[in-house]
Amino acid sequence: MSSRPQPTQQEKILGEDDFIVSKTDLKGLITYGNRIFIEISGYAEDELLGAPHSILRHPDMPRAVFKLLWDTIQAKREICAYVKNLAKDGSFYWVFANVTPSCDSNGNLIGHYSVRRKPRPEAIQAISPLYHTLLEAERKAGDGQAGMKASTAILHQVLEQKGMGYEEFVFGL
Repeated sequence: MSSRPQPTQQEKILGEDDFIVSKTDLKGLITYGNRIFIEISGYAEDELLGAPHSILRHPDMPRAVFKLLWDTIQAKREICAYVKNLAKDGSFYWVFANVTPSCDSNGNLIGHYSVRRKPRPEAIQAISPLYHTLLEAERKAGDGQAGMKASTAILHQVLEQKGMGYEEFVFGL
């Protein structure tokens, strides 16, 4: 895999009936991606398969959101989130992601499925300022754990002020 693309201001928008589907193993390596995933990401199938799902991580996304996603699916619970992804050509695309743990017949976690669809524009307008605040907290506190802790604390504070959990917050946007 070559170096990460430089983000541009070019936005790709999913169609109303488009669903991006991917599957990853326990390490977050992509084991499956549907045609729409391949098309919108701009990567060839052989570039995606075996690559870490984080190749799509846009620098505008706060790490605290991914920590929340990872912690939730590691606990074998599904979660939904708004995610800004980075395509191979540097463009970006927003998705409303539903991430579900995949377990074997004995209940052991073996990977994750993600189904992503076009988010409502109003939801992106509502979540973007929060993500910006979380990202600024991460930058001010520095890379690593300090930044993650700072943005996670802000996210929890916002949810406490609203009197709701993350899932309820996301579905209310």
